[in-house]
Amino acid sequence: MSDGIVDVVKQVSPSVVQVSNGRRGYGSGIVWDNNDHIVTNAHVVGRANSVEISFEGDGEKSYEAKVIGQDRFSDVALLLVEGAGKSKLRPINKGDSTKLATGQFVLALANPLGEKVGATLGIITNAGATIGGRMPWSDHVIISDAKLNPGYSGGPLVDASGKMIGMNAAYFANRGISIPVNDLSETVKNLSIEGGVKRAYLGIVSDTISLPEDVAEEIKQEEGLIVYSVESGTPAKKAGVAVGDIVVKLNSTPVWNFYDLRKLLTSEVIGKATSLSVLRGEKLTELTVTPTEA
Repeated sequence: MSDGIVDVVKQVSPSVVQVSNGRRGYGSGIVWDNNDHIVTNAHVVGRANSVEISFEGDGEKSYEAKVIGQDRFSDVALLLVEGAGKSKLRPINKGDSTKLATGQFVLALANPLGEKVGATLGIITNAGATIGGRMPWSDHVIISDAKLNPGYSGGPLVDASGKMIGMNAAYFANRGISIPVNDLSETVKNLSIEGGVKRAYLGIVSDTISLPEDVAEEIKQEEGLIVYSVESGTPAKKAGVAVGDIVVKLNSTPVWNFYDLRKLLTSEVIGKATSLSVLRGEKLTELTVTPTEA
């Protein structure tokens, strides 16, 4: 097992870089593709327009990388490194984060010092969790007990074969929080095309709630989002959404939690009349909302 871990670290290390913002210290990044792209966390980049990239074994040598897009909502930034050359840029081998399982062995890698890639190990304790609060990575994340030391943000989380299954984002409540690679791929695609990610906005504060058994059986859905507040002048307010309503569907697609709603609030529904199904006093009520751009 020890030899196997060493082999995986050697395999992945060329794809892991140091990212230096100067003012904010150091983090890590991942060589994403053959187009000179590096992926890291938005909080590692901060508000910088460019950062410095260093590869393992290069000593004090570094390369400039332009920030070509970032999405603070998902805590992802896309960089374009200049002058490193194709021989330096070894894209990471990506896996499929939809097939993860609790108990699966994982390695978290990082290069915060720019000299030698470090690693910690653990298992997945939750393969698709939603964390309460307003953190940028609160929806649909991978939770593991692999410790993320300072500077591990932006490094890869890999499986036993060395395939990337997530990007490390934070160490929270003694657990490592990582962004699933499939979600990351979609965000990177948007950042490379538009420099940002457009999302639709309703204007509600809500939380997941279990539905009464008889209602759940009727609509074949066990949970929804209870509305705690509706901001003035927002699409939800104009549509007649009220405090206490339970959102159960958007465009006839079930909404069980934050992640479900987030997936549905895409750029495609911005400015379009959209059906919103809510439970009001256990009675299903159909509203029409026109989301704006967040």
